[in-house]
Amino acid sequence: MNDTTTSPAGDLETPGFDSLGLSQPVQRAIDEMGFVDPTPVQLAAFAPARAGEDLIVQARTGTGKTAAFGLPLVDGLIDPKGGPQALILAPTRELALQSSREIGRLGIHTGIRTAAVYGGAPMDRQVRELEAGAQIVSGTPGRVLDHLKRGTLDGDKLKVLVLDEADEMLSMGFAKELHAIVALLPAKRQTMLFSATIDDAVERMSKRMMREPQRISLSSDAVGAKTVTHQYYLVTGAGRGRQLIRILENEDPESAIIFCNTRAATQQLASELKAAGFNAEWLNGDLPQSERERVLAMTRKGELRYLVATDVAARGIDISHVTHVINFEFPDNIESYIHRTGRTGRAGRTGTAISLVSAQALGSLYYLRLTYKIFPIERTLPTEGELQTRLETDRIELLSEAFPTEPNVLDRAVARRLLTHPEAERLLGGLLASFFGTQTEVDEGAAAARRERRPEPLPDPEPEPEAKPAPKPLAEAKPAPRPEPKPEPKREPEPKPAPVIAARDDDEYDDEGEDDDFEDDDLPSEDDRELDLDLDDGGDEHEGDDDVYLYVNLGRRDGVRPGQIIRLLATECDIDKGDVGRIRIRDRHSFVGVPRERVAEIVEQLAGKESHDKELVVELARAQR
Repeated sequence: MNDTTTSPAGDLETPGFDSLGLSQPVQRAIDEMGFVDPTPVQLAAFAPARAGEDLIVQARTGTGKTAAFGLPLVDGLIDPKGGPQALILAPTRELALQSSREIGRLGIHTGIRTAAVYGGAPMDRQVRELEAGAQIVSGTPGRVLDHLKRGTLDGDKLKVLVLDEADEMLSMGFAKELHAIVALLPAKRQTMLFSATIDDAVERMSKRMMREPQRISLSSDAVGAKTVTHQYYLVTGAGRGRQLIRILENEDPESAIIFCNTRAATQQLASELKAAGFNAEWLNGDLPQSERERVLAMTRKGELRYLVATDVAARGIDISHVTHVINFEFPDNIESYIHRTGRTGRAGRTGTAISLVSAQALGSLYYLRLTYKIFPIERTLPTEGELQTRLETDRIELLSEAFPTEPNVLDRAVARRLLTHPEAERLLGGLLASFFGTQTEVDEGAAAARRERRPEPLPDPEPEPEAKPAPKPLAEAKPAPRPEPKPEPKREPEPKPAPVIAARDDDEYDDEGEDDDFEDDDLPSEDDRELDLDLDDGGDEHEGDDDVYLYVNLGRRDGVRPGQIIRLLATECDIDKGDVGRIRIRDRHSFVGVPRERVAEIVEQLAGKESHDKELVVELARAQR
């Protein structure tokens, strides 16, 4: 591999976008978007990406990675007259949509169109967008693989592959799908990998997918970003929620994402915060998509101050104005700390990362210091004196709101004399007592107003474009000279593997990373989805004569129970419990009996939905096809 390059540091003047030699239509889009100077990752990645080189880019979340690969795509790598030519893979639908929208804005004057494909959305709409001439496709691995296997996305013509948040995709268990997708793409292509951390799994993936990539590292030594202040509190296991409330009372964050390690903890903590009067909601993989969208919309509109979420639920969420990230539970792996804290201090803003650390997590805190050179500052839990200061501040806020207008000249003169009076404290105290009345009521009212305060609303996201014919490119001025692509060394063509039909077996994914090697032996066999009617280990549900079995990629390893599957079908597909047949739960997957006439509907409605922190794969069991 080529030597690692780093971003420019210590320059007195940051180069502007004009230093990149962008074409006139792209520069026009940049100006309309209000961008002035490129971020370090955009500056470092543009020239080699534009020259057609494979890249491994390490940069933290919120540093402008989308434009780092989006600019080269719209500024010459993609032909506006061709069909799909670039594929962007992202771990979540929110991140896929974000990439599609931002790159669409960058290429708005070039005639280049984007399309977002992801689970949980109608397949026919995505097919129409692809058929309408989208040159850049951004999507989640599961739905992209669906389109490739159905032929609605032609993999043979894709010449650029971008892996966004590669470490998150592997940690979420997309190794098999990534392998199956790459098997359907041309061997001669450009591959760009962007990731906040480069661990062993990402390294192994890069060796399988890339050839002589150039490395660009902007975060290996400062992954914690200078704009983020890292702090931690030593807490006990019991009463952790009450301790967090004390911290929130004292810190008074403008807005925050509070991370928990389990789904149950998110709901419990959100309920505890609501009971204390805080404006909070929870978000995890068990939340139906409609409710998920409602919670995210509240956050973007400034109607929600505290979002309590799991790692999986928060991945890819584009909420860029969060002032605080709080680790209610210290993450199980250090890479998750990097992704969590990357939600604040984005795009040059400042932010604060606070962690509640128990004695059992001190080893992980030490490892964070050793590995990423992040040294959180130890804080002590707020004292009674600090909480008293908060009450006093609340009263001053009430006074400020009660008297918003300027006093007249006489009253201001009396106030100045009063401040110099020998009995100033006694006189002012009497005035305040007559104004505030009963102390308890005032303090409770002031605290409640502070806890319920809403953050500033975020800018509305760009609407997703409807499918329509691509506009003709504008006549453009002659662009500045660009570096000629390096001639690719001759190499023997590799035989293209046959499509792997069973590659979407999410239940075979190993989050520990042992399956990330992409060896052929790792691919699940066709027998994994074969219905074994001789074994019976699931539930008491009836089995109707007209029932058929669906394969679902949830099993014992996911902690799934028959009742949870029934609730999933009832919530997402409006199926009564009595209509659900026998449920057979295996180690890595389950078989569920459903009415024959509802099969197509159930498969469509559950496609791309999330449960037990994974994207669902639901299809007819092979024995019944």
